Amino acid sequence: MMFGGGGPGRHGMMGADTRKAKNARETLSRLLGCFAPYRLVLFGVLALILLGTLVQVASPFLLGQAVDCFIAPTPASHCALTQHPVQSLNGLLTVVGVMALLAVIGAASSGMQFYLMALAGQNVIRQLRNKSFEQIHRLSVSYFTEHEFGDVMSRLTNDVDTITMAVNFGLVQVVSSSLALVGIIVAMLSLNLSLALLCLIVVPFMVAVTLFLSDRARRAYRDSRQQMGAVNADLQESISGVREAQAFNRETENIEQFRRTNDANRRANIRAVTITSALMPSLTALGTVATAIVAGVGGVMAVRGQPVLGQIVTVGVIVAFLNYVGRFYQPIQMIAQMWTQLQNAIAGAERIFELHDERPEIANAPDAIELPVIRGRVELRDVTFSYRDQATGSEDICTLCGINLTAEPGQVVALVGPTGAGKTTIINMIPRFYDAKEGAVLVDGYDVRQVMQEGLRRQMGIVLQDTYLFSTTVRENIRYGRPDATDAEVEAAAKISLAHDFITRLPEGYDTMLGERGNNLSHGQRQLISIARAALANPRILILDEATSSVDTRTERLIQRALAELMKGRTSFVVAHRLSTIRNADQVLVVFDGQIVERGTHQQLLARHGKYYDLYTSNTLGRQLETAEVSGNGQHGVEAVAAPA
Repeated sequence: MMFGGGGPGRHGMMGADTRKAKNARETLSRLLGCFAPYRLVLFGVLALILLGTLVQVASPFLLGQAVDCFIAPTPASHCALTQHPVQSLNGLLTVVGVMALLAVIGAASSGMQFYLMALAGQNVIRQLRNKSFEQIHRLSVSYFTEHEFGDVMSRLTNDVDTITMAVNFGLVQVVSSSLALVGIIVAMLSLNLSLALLCLIVVPFMVAVTLFLSDRARRAYRDSRQQMGAVNADLQESISGVREAQAFNRETENIEQFRRTNDANRRANIRAVTITSALMPSLTALGTVATAIVAGVGGVMAVRGQPVLGQIVTVGVIVAFLNYVGRFYQPIQMIAQMWTQLQNAIAGAERIFELHDERPEIANAPDAIELPVIRGRVELRDVTFSYRDQATGSEDICTLCGINLTAEPGQVVALVGPTGAGKTTIINMIPRFYDAKEGAVLVDGYDVRQVMQEGLRRQMGIVLQDTYLFSTTVRENIRYGRPDATDAEVEAAAKISLAHDFITRLPEGYDTMLGERGNNLSHGQRQLISIARAALANPRILILDEATSSVDTRTERLIQRALAELMKGRTSFVVAHRLSTIRNADQVLVVFDGQIVERGTHQQLLARHGKYYDLYTSNTLGRQLETAEVSGNGQHGVEAVAAPA
């Protein structure tokens, strides 16, 4: 395992995000602020809500007037529709017709409210998803070593979906119900003060119950959202590693682990639903109490015919009040019901805004300049670096300690050493995937922290052991780094990487669609396409990290030839995995425990009888050396056997 590639690993891997959430009021305010570009639409919604409120307030009043004016008129009746209350079928039909018209207007208003709100809401949801997706691409590599992919995915899917439901229906319901509640209170107070006060007796209890349960519902839903993130993370990891699970007979353990995670999600959702389900029965019971009070007390007052607070209660007033009571508690119940939905949405919004507020560790300096076309000279001066331990928030033990190296344009630099020695970390400093804690990384004399990241990485090519291909055509995968490249340039790059022949044998050649991660190709074919992608970018600096360690001997020989062609005239950094690469490199750097302990050419290092010599002459390496020397005869210096990983 002496020449394997080291890497940053996932230090302190987190599960579902458990950081303290933002203040709910602040989050709601921020979410509403996303609607600012759609003010005109919201004004239209508000106008329709006001119209609907007037309809809700007017209908019970008209019903009461119909009783007092045209059904059961009495001398004490206060009829606003006619000066002379009298039983009249025509008058009754007129009132009924007006109420029917108001019902149609109210229904149309309600439908338009939801349409306009959905129009604005879907635009906001689109913006949230777009911003989240953009943020993911801006965040530093370190963020994804510290957060599980499934949890990040959950923020863009499940958490956004909860907001979708709230902005499409919840906000309109809460606002319209609130205005209706105010309108009904005003109408009841103007109709009969004594009965109105009786109705309002239970309101403080309703408010107390709503606040008590909604606060707990918000916390329960926040926990539910985090548990759903953990479920998604488990799913993503298990699906990606299903072959390993089957190969190592880990199916049972993985299933048990998922069951535990899924059970935690179930318990979180049950807690949220239990709290939510307790709210509606409580409010319904209080509303029933208020209805009984109005019917009982109002009936006694009407029978006695005695004025209370200067007002006489008539049958029409009781009818109107009973109607108002039903409508009065309906908005309260609706607000309470929608409020729990809003709590769920707020819990989701908190997690989304946490993602948006995440600041990339690697960002362009305010005075960063555009890196000109480079020659390819790379220098690391006293570079020190440590990964952060996510569990404690402290720095890990020094990963790189005082690294110094210089690579002149066109040189090949090989890095060798045991797994975890810091080889991959060194090459990750050059494209600025990580920043040095101390010291500096220079490209053509420019500190990489003082140039634009885009211009820096545009002049670099990277070929990794774990090649990532996208679910599109072979041509588009090669063209990924240069979208404007012509078909001829794509094919020329494929010929450099020796991929052209096998690509032309595919069912549709360069237009063949690849499956997820290119899984319908062999590992070697995927590597050749990634080499073609790097060749098309025409980088001045080339980084190869274990590019052939996972392929068979014959494919490895082919890939090595392609890499040799690609490295011509370019400054190349190679995490060494082949003896030929080590032997032909201009510099060989031996990395141990975050330090370069030896440097020189292959022959110079052997002559020193130091660490490199010990690695080279170890039993495993010695056997492979002998095999490689024999197999390499007649192969133009291309050995057939890789050094151990």
